[in-house]
Amino acid sequence: MASETLKAFDTHIQPQSSQWRDGKFRNRLPMHKNGLWGTLQILWRFAFDKPAGTVPAKPIPVQAISRAQLLAAPDRSLFRLGHSTMLLKLRGEFWLTDPVFSERASPFQWIGPKRFHQPPISIAELPPIKGVILSHDHYDHLDHQAILQLVGKVQHFLTPLGVGDTLVKWGVPAQKVQQLDWWQSTRVDGLQLVARAVSLT
Repeated sequence: MASETLKAFDTHIQPQSSQWRDGKFRNRLPMHKNGLWGTLQILWRFAFDKPAGTVPAKPIPVQAISRAQLLAAPDRSLFRLGHSTMLLKLRGEFWLTDPVFSERASPFQWIGPKRFHQPPISIAELPPIKGVILSHDHYDHLDHQAILQLVGKVQHFLTPLGVGDTLVKWGVPAQKVQQLDWWQSTRVDGLQLVARAVSLT
């Protein structure tokens, strides 16, 4: 991250956000509350009434990628590694989004949603990564084990407010982490990144 824009990890950054009130982050838009009955209906549908086609009928073909192929790829190449995990090559550097390499999107690897295919490249085979961009902290976007394995080859972790706190608790050096509020931006070696707020209504 460019030295003029790099912010050291600050445990007091959260209250400075306009979304931070009464010890919690708050959505700007009113949220619909399901109530007990609505929540039970959602859980029932999730467990017993999944629509057809949520799981592939046959194995998904995956083309393996090697480090040599990545290094030889032209600028602005994009490689899909999984559900939320994309590898981008920009200005000769590599950027990784929401890296998930575990078998299951779950706090436990013996239960929870299982990935449909293995990543086309392992973390060990990846080239050095300029930055990891994290969108949020759901298990299918933030993989504890993947982050721990990536720490040594990643220069910068860009996260929403609060998610960076989790990374530091996991052992990511604070100087590698920058947290952004909605619509804040930063520059990393001339590349501008904006934390865009998305409303799911």
